[in-house]
Amino acid sequence: MMDETEFWGLVDSAREAADGDPEDQSDLLVEQLSRLDPDAVLDFARHFEARSNRAYRWDVWGAAWVLLGGVSDDAFEAFRYWLIGQGREIFEGALHDPDGLAELLEDFDEQVDGDCEDLGYAADEAYERLTGAPLPELGLPPTPREPVGEPLDFESEAVLAERYPRLWERFRA
Repeated sequence: MMDETEFWGLVDSAREAADGDPEDQSDLLVEQLSRLDPDAVLDFARHFEARSNRAYRWDVWGAAWVLLGGVSDDAFEAFRYWLIGQGREIFEGALHDPDGLAELLEDFDEQVDGDCEDLGYAADEAYERLTGAPLPELGLPPTPREPVGEPLDFESEAVLAERYPRLWERFRA
């Protein structure tokens, strides 16, 4: 049974080896997971999905909106995958205080960062390589229909600047 430390260790080693490139990180994670047994890959997938669901919050979506200058539902999913890929400290920090990403992120290039859809499918790809079958149902509760928390008016720069003053100052001002 994979624990949280092992999960984050795999995420971190792939990110470090990829030198921060999200697409390379996804490929490297698939390679790492493909060296494990199928049950470990399932455990990894459960950890990943549970974290993606935890980050499905309006306040995190607002932070993504400021960083990327607008984020659709699909893009927010890719942002959550990218956020997990940044490692435990940044992920947990973002959940604790989404505006704190202004200090947690060394740099942020909206052309490269904030989007890593492939990372969300690394376990699927590795499992299929190992077994020849698609990743089975993980047995987790489904993603909520709506993000958790209070919705924000993403179209209002004033609302976003007030709610995320540090992110706004660093990335939008």
